[in-house]
Amino acid sequence: MALGRRTFLKASLVGAGLLIESRILLAAEEASGSQILNAFIRIGPDNRVVIGAKNPEIGQGIKTMLPMLIAEELDVAWAQVEIEQLLVDASRFGPQSAGGSRATPVNWLPMRRVGAAARQMLVQAAAIRWRSDPAILKTGEGMVLHPDGRLLRYAEIAADATRVAPIDPATVPLKAEADFRIIGQPVPGVDTPAIIAGKPLFGIDMAPPGLLHAALEVCPVFGGRFKSGNLDVVRAMSGVEHVLQIKGNGQAEALFDGIAVLARSWWAADNARQALEIEWDTSGLDHYATADYDRQAHEALARNADAVIVRTGNVDHAFETASRTVEATYSYPFLAHATLEPQNCTALVKESGEIEIWAPSQNPETGRALVSDMLGIPKDRIRINLTRIGGGFGRRLLNDYMVRAAAIAAQVPGTPVKLLYSRADDVRRDFYRPAGWHHFAAALDTKGKLTGLRDHFVTFGRDGTPSRAAQLPAELFPAGCLPNLLYEQSFLDTNMPTGWLRAPASNALSFVFQAFLDEVATAGGTDLPALLLDLLGEAREIPGAANAPPFHTGRARAVIEAVRARAGWDSAKARSAEGEGRGFGFFFSHMGYFAEVVDLKVQAGGEVGVTRVYAVGDVGWPIINPLHAEQQVKGSIIEGLGQALSGQRIDQVAGKVVQENFHDYPIARMTDTPEIDHSFLRTDFPPTGLGEPALPPVIPALANAIFAATGKRIRTLPVTPEMLES
Repeated sequence: MALGRRTFLKASLVGAGLLIESRILLAAEEASGSQILNAFIRIGPDNRVVIGAKNPEIGQGIKTMLPMLIAEELDVAWAQVEIEQLLVDASRFGPQSAGGSRATPVNWLPMRRVGAAARQMLVQAAAIRWRSDPAILKTGEGMVLHPDGRLLRYAEIAADATRVAPIDPATVPLKAEADFRIIGQPVPGVDTPAIIAGKPLFGIDMAPPGLLHAALEVCPVFGGRFKSGNLDVVRAMSGVEHVLQIKGNGQAEALFDGIAVLARSWWAADNARQALEIEWDTSGLDHYATADYDRQAHEALARNADAVIVRTGNVDHAFETASRTVEATYSYPFLAHATLEPQNCTALVKESGEIEIWAPSQNPETGRALVSDMLGIPKDRIRINLTRIGGGFGRRLLNDYMVRAAAIAAQVPGTPVKLLYSRADDVRRDFYRPAGWHHFAAALDTKGKLTGLRDHFVTFGRDGTPSRAAQLPAELFPAGCLPNLLYEQSFLDTNMPTGWLRAPASNALSFVFQAFLDEVATAGGTDLPALLLDLLGEAREIPGAANAPPFHTGRARAVIEAVRARAGWDSAKARSAEGEGRGFGFFFSHMGYFAEVVDLKVQAGGEVGVTRVYAVGDVGWPIINPLHAEQQVKGSIIEGLGQALSGQRIDQVAGKVVQENFHDYPIARMTDTPEIDHSFLRTDFPPTGLGEPALPPVIPALANAIFAATGKRIRTLPVTPEMLES
């Protein structure tokens, strides 16, 4: 959405409102005759409305949903709307990221106010032309309507509207839910027709004129340094344009040492890369191994913890006076993201010193800062074009591919360079969901009621600080609901880069906490839903620590009770046939409350077949786009089941990752997909995100269902047939 020379547009997020100033735009300045009303809206002479989508699209539907909010309050028909992906410019558009299921709660009011303010500008322009009171005018389907029957299309007064005094969007009334015509409707993704037609939308599709393709070799041991190699031999190979040495700073999210091979096709570049013979310096880095982590973790669990996360009440007394105690050790592995589109980025360092980047990034402003720091280029001289992203799941919150592409392009100024990871590169150069080990102990009284809980969590970290995504929140349920509680942690060292995987921390913590609480419920003579409801107590809001959202026990109770009713839990708890079982799981994640029930059958050879999943969520109201909401819930559940059942794990030997492709890091397939019954509770809370909260509960529900079917507890992932063979 190019701005005219004499146009001044400014947008910035301040508190809950988006403040916009708009100045005169002469029609002659836009060859198309379009008028720009604000930083997000352009109206064409044919009354079509172009709305800018500011956030990265990773399949979660945000490129459709955010413009829906604007279009609703602008009061146009969705059929007259076109969507354009905006450049990365937080100073004009506010935060532009995709992570943490934050896009909906952050933008729910600001984007609506963008549309409402623009609509008010158009109403005032019509009032001036008609010499009418703006209060008597109405709008609908891109028109301003007068009570006497006159009407003006937005296109007819758009130029006048740009001359209206700036409006503070926070002062403009918003529509009531009863008046919504777009919000709440199942709107297909705006990119779907182009995707079906195979049009270039994704980062991997970018091909500026004169493009060179880059294949990058880095040390298979994280952090290894380049010593020597046969670079001249590879330079002499047919089709090779350049062989470049990249000097790193030793930071995984920025730049490791590497050798880049450039050619006119990626196939040629990658084939030449295979001929590289490089000696790497891996001293002090090649001793890391999965087997050693497991041994070290169990040694740590056998001694006192390194640090306390949270202690409440009198935990020691609860155990001293317990009628019964339950103990168990749980663990889970490192996981890769395995996005279907491997990491890639295209960069052009211009002769002027400016740089243009085409990036499939979930967090592009952080990438801009990293590129600026590595190359010494001011941030305002770095232009970032957002491409559609073929899967993120948190992987693209870290911008190593952007920094590496820019560092390569800097050595061939004037030539665009596209860096593309192979599938093996992608699996072996990830930022992994960290592995973890938990030893739990629960104290029960004479009635089987839980009175105390301990968790000794062994994770990765240094200097008393957990690695990225290895945190256990102090407020994690049942904290705040159980008087006597102790969470503590110990640390292991690793050179594995760690990062956020869809539903960070929750994807692992849900499994261990909810599966262990199912053990506690069984020991106490009840079931998990009943235990949770007893812990939750009366409806109240428990404040979150630091910037964490509060936890509302009433909302938690509601989804538990709703899924229990929807699945017929109380009338069908017992398995109906040999090897069949159902399990329950609940979790509060990224401001969303989900309770889920899994039905499955375990075959004689230990193969698990999930037949149905029931899911009930509370993510506020309204559900902005029910079509994409359904896709997010189902996609989360399928991914969670895949993490547990497909054999996913990342192993390290001598500092290197062993897995390299889908044959040894399998992902869920269509044939693995069960029937999924989902619903949302209508509440009085504003809408929140859906990219993550439906995933965590399905994993413990699966584990608990396996116990119901076989009597065998699943205390480590992934689930394998060997665990369940009779």
